[in-house]
Amino acid sequence: MASGVSSTEVTLGDKKITFETGRLAKQASGAVVVRSGDTMVLVTAVVASTERNVDFFPLTVDVEAGMYAAGKIPGGFIKKEGRPSDQAILNARLIDRPIRPLWPKGFNKETHIVATVLSVDKRNPYDVLAIAGASAALCLSHAPFMGPVGAVRVAKVDGSWVVNPTYEEIDQSPVNLVVAGTNEAIGMVEAGCEEVDETDILAGLEVAHEAIKKQCQAVNAWAAEVGVPKMEFVEKLPDRLLMGKINARFGGEIEQASNVFDKHERADAVAKVKQEVLAAYPPAEGSEDPVAETAALAKAFDAVEKEIVRRVIAVDKRRPDGRGVDEIRQIDCDVRVAPRTHGSGLFTRGQTQVLTLLTLGAARDEQRIDGLDIEESKRFMHHYKFPPFSVGETGFMRGPGRREIGHGALAERALCSLIPDEETFPYTIRLVSETLESNGSSSMASVCASTLALMDAGVPISRPVAGIAMGLIKEGDDYVVLTDIAGVEDHLGDMDFKVAGTESGITALQMDIKIKGVTFDIMKDALERARKARMFILEKITAAISTPRAELSEFAPRIGTVRIDPEKIGAIIGKGGETIRGMEAEFECTIDVAEDGLIKVFATDGKLGDACLERIGLLTRDTEPGDIVEGRVASTTSFGAFVTLKPGTDGLIHISRLADRRVANVEEVVNRGDLVRVEVLDVQQQGGKEKISLRLLENLSAKEGSAY
Repeated sequence: MASGVSSTEVTLGDKKITFETGRLAKQASGAVVVRSGDTMVLVTAVVASTERNVDFFPLTVDVEAGMYAAGKIPGGFIKKEGRPSDQAILNARLIDRPIRPLWPKGFNKETHIVATVLSVDKRNPYDVLAIAGASAALCLSHAPFMGPVGAVRVAKVDGSWVVNPTYEEIDQSPVNLVVAGTNEAIGMVEAGCEEVDETDILAGLEVAHEAIKKQCQAVNAWAAEVGVPKMEFVEKLPDRLLMGKINARFGGEIEQASNVFDKHERADAVAKVKQEVLAAYPPAEGSEDPVAETAALAKAFDAVEKEIVRRVIAVDKRRPDGRGVDEIRQIDCDVRVAPRTHGSGLFTRGQTQVLTLLTLGAARDEQRIDGLDIEESKRFMHHYKFPPFSVGETGFMRGPGRREIGHGALAERALCSLIPDEETFPYTIRLVSETLESNGSSSMASVCASTLALMDAGVPISRPVAGIAMGLIKEGDDYVVLTDIAGVEDHLGDMDFKVAGTESGITALQMDIKIKGVTFDIMKDALERARKARMFILEKITAAISTPRAELSEFAPRIGTVRIDPEKIGAIIGKGGETIRGMEAEFECTIDVAEDGLIKVFATDGKLGDACLERIGLLTRDTEPGDIVEGRVASTTSFGAFVTLKPGTDGLIHISRLADRRVANVEEVVNRGDLVRVEVLDVQQQGGKEKISLRLLENLSAKEGSAY
């Protein structure tokens, strides 16, 4: 090992994870290479030397997933990486979420974490390694990070929990659970499941936390050995004296303003009281920094508002909009909102409203994925949009941001296990959830609206899916779990716990917290309350549409399928693709041919699609004596005419079978290019080819007909 290089390792289950520092990126505040198998991630952390005048923690996380890590060259013309892939953005969010809460209040130095994927072995996912590496890099640096954070994935294979499973093991598991946390508690959860019971989720979390503890202990010991001294930083807390003055004089008004039902009216009422406070305590005359004094007063006001709202919820069990802790806002469901789309669903819950619109496409409409992951294409997609008007604001609309990509992926994960397989429903499915209003948990509203749209479109999902967001107010050892959190409860609370699923179990789960961790008792309580809420919402959904429609929309395309002998694919393709292109033009359709012989015909007109399938059947069926078929005269000879029955298959009409009378010259009856109807008299195999004898029934050359 080179001078100055240090490493440590931890074994989780049968997987060894190695952490190394001192070899790469030595000018960063902290740099660690994390390795499992041949998957390697370099994670760097840099903390700026100067502070920013902002009221939030300026943390940025980027994931650089170059194609070289998998031994690939990027597709397209440019042949280099562009903007981060959706998966890289999702993994950056995975790193950010457990790291962000573990910093002292008021820390405002720019902090940048970059995870560069150096190598992937297509067995071990890199995402949990990147989370652990980010924590380790911060622990070794001078940053006042209150970690470490451990991160693992757990799956259930053949009834047993596996820590950090391979891709193959993940595919075999009904639950894919990514968990991050500290030695004391779990701080972040991300899960995709196949209708898993709440008790299974809790069991998986317990297994994960034991592995996380082991990881944290190893990094702690390593940081104590090779880490640098931490920078001194005193938490910047609101002025308690100012808070006392504000509470004594304006506490009642703040509480009254905070309990206004309507979101915007509440914001206006609170803003009005805030202006009164700022006017009541102006900067001292001759103040050296009046701007700083005003900012400190505003910060104290915000802290008082937060304390009052949290106290009213935790002690009085009264929420800002007057609901009980388990009460769900009014729900309205509707379908067929946009008549020309293939399916649409509108879900409204209080002041949150999402309209999901569905489009059906052919197999060639699948999304091709050019990335490091095993998945190379997907036929089910959900995209989430959050325009500024949904919260009554103005702003730029320049494509999806990280939050929108994350919410879209969460809803997609909640639904994907219920989507029928390609054999049952051979369509590509795209859902777009348009957030029209937002006051808390539009991501879970998009799950509900998507379920409505899927059933409205006639997609035969096995069961409807609903989602709910749970919140938490925790004061010391006391806590209150809130069902269906509104925006202010999310903003001032300690947890955002989203759970989606069917009546049979959980399909997706996401937990983010703003405190150092939550206990298993809290998670158990939240999961049980979420289950009850999910059942309530499912009743509302099925009241609007109980089952998927039996028929697709009249505006939806039609896909028909037929399976043929793979050896007969050539008859469909034809010479240079001539046959398949001709059928696509004639029947106004697209035809997908799979290597296993599965043929899909995608047509906007169902009748044309059926006619195309019939043609494919004729092209690929075995020719038998007694068949009546049509074909083109390919050539004439002195002894008869050769007729093309289908590409690659010709038969002979002997001159004696051209008519009931004696024919002296073949051209008296048929000519090259004529369309004829013939009867198959005999089929013989000679040298691997068919010898087919025909009898002319009718020359159709002067009539309309179809060529093969």
